[in-house]
Amino acid sequence: MLNKRLLTALLFILVSAFLVAPAMADDLMGDFTVSHYFGGFGGEYIEEIVDEFIAANAGLSHAESPVDHEQFKTSILVQLAGGNPPDTFSYWAGARIQFVVDGGRLQPIDDVWEANDMGSQFPQAVIDNAVTYDMHRYALPLTLHWVGMFYNTALFEEVGAMVPTTWDELVDAAEKFKMAGIPAFALGSMNRWPGQFWFDMILLRTAGNDYRNDLMSGKASYADEEVVRAFGMWKELVDAGYFYPDANAYDWDEAANQVANGEAAMTLMGTWIGGHYAGLGLEPGADFDYFSFPTIDEDVPRASLGPIDTFVVSADAANADAAKAFIVHLTDPDIQAKFALGAGNLAPSLRVDTGIYNDVVARIAAEIAADPVFAFNYDLATPPPVAEVGLNSFSEFMANPGDYAAMLERVQADAAAEFAGMEG
Repeated sequence: MLNKRLLTALLFILVSAFLVAPAMADDLMGDFTVSHYFGGFGGEYIEEIVDEFIAANAGLSHAESPVDHEQFKTSILVQLAGGNPPDTFSYWAGARIQFVVDGGRLQPIDDVWEANDMGSQFPQAVIDNAVTYDMHRYALPLTLHWVGMFYNTALFEEVGAMVPTTWDELVDAAEKFKMAGIPAFALGSMNRWPGQFWFDMILLRTAGNDYRNDLMSGKASYADEEVVRAFGMWKELVDAGYFYPDANAYDWDEAANQVANGEAAMTLMGTWIGGHYAGLGLEPGADFDYFSFPTIDEDVPRASLGPIDTFVVSADAANADAAKAFIVHLTDPDIQAKFALGAGNLAPSLRVDTGIYNDVVARIAAEIAADPVFAFNYDLATPPPVAEVGLNSFSEFMANPGDYAAMLERVQADAAAEFAGMEG
């Protein structure tokens, strides 16, 4: 859990006077392979970063391997298990990194971490939660994302809807859009993961982060009343006709476009949607805006939600020296800022001037700083085999919400089996 004090440090510490690119390793030679999941979005920025690194190290020959976001989740595990992995690759902080660390597939980067004083460049909360596993440093944070409700400002004005701060106000706004013949919510759950945000946020606003942590670790059950209540509240919105039809027929960007085009009013998505909307020529704060997921139970502490993207070094890296030098290269505040502005995220580095952000992102930064909890989204908070079970359930729910109680019994049985298998 990222605490409030350290999140504030992440987002509001004044930019350091030491905006100096880290020193590159000397005499790097040989083949160098990089794999990442930004093939369809943000890939051009990673390619520029890699090209700059190669240009500074003429002894390296480079083979980049961008992979589709969804395909990467499986392909990288196959590569790691096969003993022929990329030297360095992007990976999601949290349970996914812990899973491959447990399997002996990553090597720690304590040496370059200490040699380059990286501990002073990132908030301790990020270091503790996204970088450190089994008391060693394994990852270099490149992004910090946040999940919120992004909406079409013109549609809100058209129907006279107020930005909601409570669940009842959210339902009232959704009803206004329904009366106007406009679906309130767009959800593109074709690839399953966008559905997790609805479950995550409702559960965090009702049962709270401590209970959710127990569920993510197998200490709580999907048949518990807390989970049943979350799905029940979600079902009320679906049954009321507030969602754009056939959610499983669309991907997240198509749902984002439905909001942009005025076919739906809002979508629950990560801050990368800002990069997508920038590509459509939309103006933040004018054409689209955001609000934090509304309060449901007032006595439950507020929680922010989102992923942190990192780069890690394979345990079997053929060119570990180049991989670790690339990790150092990624600490450059100019690189962190460039990727943040291009991909629509916040930069984790304390050396990046927060003045680079537009008004929407700056206000999101304040949201994160104000919340006492920052939680990783579902598929980064529970081990990957269990995440597969849950992700399937979210798409199943959107296809058939009426049978969710029986579905949760099956989910619990399957999740328990996966946890037991990992213990064995």
